[in-house]
Amino acid sequence: MVRDNPIVTVIGGAGFLGSYVVRRLAKLGFRIQVVSRNASLKAQKFNVAGAVGQIALIDCDATNYKKLEKCIEKSDYVVNLIGTLYSKGKQNFESLHHALPQKIAELCSKHKVKKFVHVSAILHESAGESQYAKSKLAGEKAVLKIYPKAVILRPSVLFGAEDNFINMFNNMSKISLFMPLIGGGNTKFQPVYVDDVAASISACLQDKEGATNGKIFELGGPKVYSMRGIMELILKITRRKRILLSIPFPIAKTIACFTGLLPKPPLTLDQVILLKYDNVLTNQDGLKELGIKPKYLESIAPTYLS
Repeated sequence: MVRDNPIVTVIGGAGFLGSYVVRRLAKLGFRIQVVSRNASLKAQKFNVAGAVGQIALIDCDATNYKKLEKCIEKSDYVVNLIGTLYSKGKQNFESLHHALPQKIAELCSKHKVKKFVHVSAILHESAGESQYAKSKLAGEKAVLKIYPKAVILRPSVLFGAEDNFINMFNNMSKISLFMPLIGGGNTKFQPVYVDDVAASISACLQDKEGATNGKIFELGGPKVYSMRGIMELILKITRRKRILLSIPFPIAKTIACFTGLLPKPPLTLDQVILLKYDNVLTNQDGLKELGIKPKYLESIAPTYLS
């Protein structure tokens, strides 16, 4: 019966990646706690994901550690998906990428959670001048120090129907004659399909032999693209003609000084720094190691771009 099955707590589970993770875990019969600041507001997306009573939506700011502990204390497995691309107020890099994973690791250790999967990001070894990169790496180190058998997943940029990457540039192409190429658009990415990352998380939780314990897996798609190449692919799929405008890094930094002040900034100084470095696999193919055949951007993007 479902009520006797293991409990997985998915922190940040109401977001883009979370919805795919929850659907996969529900099909496997897990009982799932979706922890998010506005989980109940997104109930519709989970209505058909599992059986009655299989998925519990818990409204909880993960930085409320007392409430978070109540979510974790009866869990068999924990997955942390929380992250941010810009630092604002309490939702800052240090809080979400370092302090929070560290606390989750402490709670997992305290309550003898069987496995903790922490989703981080692919980071170039030289990107340490970025506050985003620093906080992500600090979080990984803290997790493995406190909970050595944790699994760290480092995906490249995610793509899928609800993504904030491909869709952002597609929406830009609908209203602008120009598409910006920061630094000339030479930065390389290895976009990975969101459901392939969800499958990776599922594979780690189903690992009964502990082969994934304490390991770091980099997750990238089957093809590397430059930023220019991604823009050109979007325009090819949507059959639009736009001018690809190269923006040198110094000018991009000046622009980011202003756009970074917006409530949801499209570009920040920290992101400009990150764009100086490629976002591709550095040492191993995590999807292959986990037995997952990655999807191509060319095969998925046409299903949701218009």
